[in-house]
Amino acid sequence: MKKGYIFNIQKFCLHDGAGIRTDIFFSGCDLNCKWCCNPECRLPFSDGRSGAKLYDAEELAGEALKDKPYYDKSGGGVTLTGGEVFMQREFAIELCNILHNFGVNVAIETAGNAENADFRTLAGIADYVFIDLKHYSEEAHVAGTGVKLGNILHNISWLAESKRKFRVRIPVIPGYNAGDKDAEGFARVLKRAGVFEAQLMPFHQLGEGKYEKYGLKYSFNGVKGLQKSDLEQFANVLRAAGVQPIL
Repeated sequence: MKKGYIFNIQKFCLHDGAGIRTDIFFSGCDLNCKWCCNPECRLPFSDGRSGAKLYDAEELAGEALKDKPYYDKSGGGVTLTGGEVFMQREFAIELCNILHNFGVNVAIETAGNAENADFRTLAGIADYVFIDLKHYSEEAHVAGTGVKLGNILHNISWLAESKRKFRVRIPVIPGYNAGDKDAEGFARVLKRAGVFEAQLMPFHQLGEGKYEKYGLKYSFNGVKGLQKSDLEQFANVLRAAGVQPIL
């Protein structure tokens, strides 16, 4: 039985897949997004501030299965999120398989920065994949997240070709990727990957207080959060360029 580090289990979630869901937050992340709302995921597992708790897959599945009646009634399930689920890929695969044995729908949320062969091992068994695209420019993506775009775009293209159920999400960040030219750039890259719709995720400040709490530098301190209504122009540009926005 494999073991993994989890920093939060959040029940009765409604926004990370269909129906009522349990979100399981995996510790560890290979990106360093300057606006991250869960900076504790990047702290070492041994750092008490990280909230990381070691579970074996069966134990964690048992915790999620406590709410199976709600999943069954609402068409919900479990969403593996983070942090970055692919940082503990083998553990996630075992957890997914156990939950599937009990008839539970499993979605994953990922930044997609994994080698394609590794990506397919988990994304290929998940019932739904949410994958972020944080920028369309290699230079800007590295500046904002610390990693290159190659694996992410490759994996988005694979999802499109595989006909699996998935959704690309664009976190719209003020001063980083929120302009009209940015929307055009996203549309260009997405269409090249065979993707013609994307969910827009407005920047928020729900994690702002964590940076001070953990003594971490925060590049977006005091920046005003966005509402869905603030994304209408961005959405219109995407739409005109041939990509359907989801708000």
